[in-house]
Amino acid sequence: MSRIAATFARLRAAGRGALMPFITAGDPTPALGLEVVRAVVRGGADLIELGFPYSDPLADGPTIQRSSQRALGAGMRLDRLFEIAATVRGESDIPIVLMTYFNPVYHHGVERYLARAKAAGVDGLILPDLPPDEGAELFAACREIGIDPIPLLAPTSTEDRIKLAVAAGRGFLYYVSLTGVTGTRAQLAADLRERLGHLRRFTDLPVAVGFGVATSAHVAEVCALADGAIVGSALVQVIEANGAAPDLVAKVTAFVAELATGTRRRGGAEPGGEPAS
Repeated sequence: MSRIAATFARLRAAGRGALMPFITAGDPTPALGLEVVRAVVRGGADLIELGFPYSDPLADGPTIQRSSQRALGAGMRLDRLFEIAATVRGESDIPIVLMTYFNPVYHHGVERYLARAKAAGVDGLILPDLPPDEGAELFAACREIGIDPIPLLAPTSTEDRIKLAVAAGRGFLYYVSLTGVTGTRAQLAADLRERLGHLRRFTDLPVAVGFGVATSAHVAEVCALADGAIVGSALVQVIEANGAAPDLVAKVTAFVAELATGTRRRGGAEPGGEPAS
């Protein structure tokens, strides 16, 4: 069982959902990037989604685009990403999920990239621009080396696409709750329960929900329906607003700790169900 799968199993048994904050590696600077990750761990994250900054992040809204620009402008490079991951792995058993686009992986060399990620203690990989039907070889290479490939599904995903993702994915499924790019929203999708119920017919893999999850109340709402909540833009906004402040790390820790209060399910109820045959 992978570290990701074991984490979701442990939390489900404890009657909790998982909190997976997203941060852009190297934001606000490569030097401070490691301290921000450590702050997220101290705040009570159950998994970390560590994004590699990219110049053309098609799935990301303005907040995370600016985050990538800050990190790249400050000199963030792939070597530093793996250094941060390796340091965190040496200090904690928290699952580390890398989020990047296919272009940096391709130009680095798929085998070399995955080998370096594995050596750094990375547990999962998200490629938002590479669906399983187009990236079958890369998904297979991830599984072979022991990195969970995490597919994305959305409200527009067809049953055929869901089946492909379930067959190719490991660790958990990333459910994009809203169409469009990342960013905070005042409310979650009104049909989230129905959509997740439909998805559960096809798999017993854990499902984590992202896009628009911004507050502890959102986290609680998501964790009542799914196995985990992913918070990105709201946390990146905290980093953006306090990047030059001496208490940046403390504010990140406090924000994540507040989000984590939403992961306890009332009455220990757990989502899920039997997949369709």
